[in-house]
Amino acid sequence: MIWLLITFGCLLFLFILIIFTKLTIFLNYFHHNDNDNLTIEFRIWFGLIKYKKNFPLIKIDDNSPSLVAKSNSQTGNSSNEGKKPEHKVHQIGKDDLMKTLKNTKEFIERVFQLNIIVRKFFEKVSVKQFEWHTMIGVGDAAQTGIIAGAIWTIKGSIVGLLSHYLKLKQIPNLSVTPQFQLALIQTRLSCIFQFRIGHAILAGLKLIKFWKGERQQIKTNTNFSKEKTKSV
Repeated sequence: MIWLLITFGCLLFLFILIIFTKLTIFLNYFHHNDNDNLTIEFRIWFGLIKYKKNFPLIKIDDNSPSLVAKSNSQTGNSSNEGKKPEHKVHQIGKDDLMKTLKNTKEFIERVFQLNIIVRKFFEKVSVKQFEWHTMIGVGDAAQTGIIAGAIWTIKGSIVGLLSHYLKLKQIPNLSVTPQFQLALIQTRLSCIFQFRIGHAILAGLKLIKFWKGERQQIKTNTNFSKEKTKSV
């Protein structure tokens, strides 16, 4: 009996320890022309346990400057050509309209609820460091100046969003250095995020509960629509 209590006590202590443990995420990204390098490191207990993942050189084919996801979908076949398509008529009554309005209201509430879950978690995330340095040049002084100004605007907007949703512990260190005589694109981003594992677990459980309820609602609405559909 005493060993059972000791085991339970150890498990409870371990669970509480994990809940209150702070997870620190180090994110470093470097881009120079066509070369990219991304490093993400996770640390807990002042670096006693850590995991580091490096995503090295990423090079895009010159003939394919973008990623394309192509999906071919075809309905019917050649034997069905010339046949008249089947028409379906949906009879919508007062009850159907009220059901649709109710579903729309519930959908809006669920989207708002999802936003609340994410925002509440973000409120617990601290940004310990945020540095973003960029060097830009396109070979033309006028164009370089315009692009540098646009980059400053984008960086300011991103920092504004971060300060609105997260807790900034330090003033972000930003810089944009125009290179008027060179054709160069180089940027370095370094961030440190920190939050308690318990907050992440709680947010994850809320999201799972939210998505389960959403899937069940979609399934119910689909079955209801099928029952109301008639073929003529």
